[in-house]
Amino acid sequence: MNYTKEQILAYCNEFSKNTLMETLKIEYIDAGEDFLTAKMPVNPAVHQPMGLLHGGASVALAESVGSAASHFFINAKEQEVRGIEISANHLKSIREGVVFGTARIIHKGRSLHLWEIKITDKSGNLISLCKLTNIVLEKKKSE
Repeated sequence: MNYTKEQILAYCNEFSKNTLMETLKIEYIDAGEDFLTAKMPVNPAVHQPMGLLHGGASVALAESVGSAASHFFINAKEQEVRGIEISANHLKSIREGVVFGTARIIHKGRSLHLWEIKITDKSGNLISLCKLTNIVLEKKKSE
C-alpha cells in the first residue's frame, strides 16, 4: 500500500457517507499493511427479534471492511472491486456495546482477493468469523 494509515481511514470513512455503512454507523478505525479494522455499535438498530446482534449486520460489517480493504490493492482509476462470495460462522452473541471487524488478506491475486474477517467484542472475544472473496474487474471505458 502506498497510503498512510490516516489517508486510508479518511478515504474509507468519506466513501461510507450516504450508504449502508453510514446507516449501520460503521466507522473505520485502524489500518496496516495487511489489515483494515472498522467498528459498529450494537444496539436495537442492528438487533434481531431476540435482542441480539443480527447475523446479517455482522455480515454487512465483514463485507464492508473486506471490500474496502481490497481497494488499496488495485488501481482505482482502471479497476473496481466486487464481492462475489461471503461466508460467516456466528460463534457468540452480543446484545450491546460495539463490535470490531478486522479484515486480513489471505490471498492477493491479480483478479481475486481472499479475506478473513474476524468480528470481535471490546474484550477480543470472537463473535463471528467470515471469509470474503472479491473479484477485481477492469472498469468499463466510457465511449
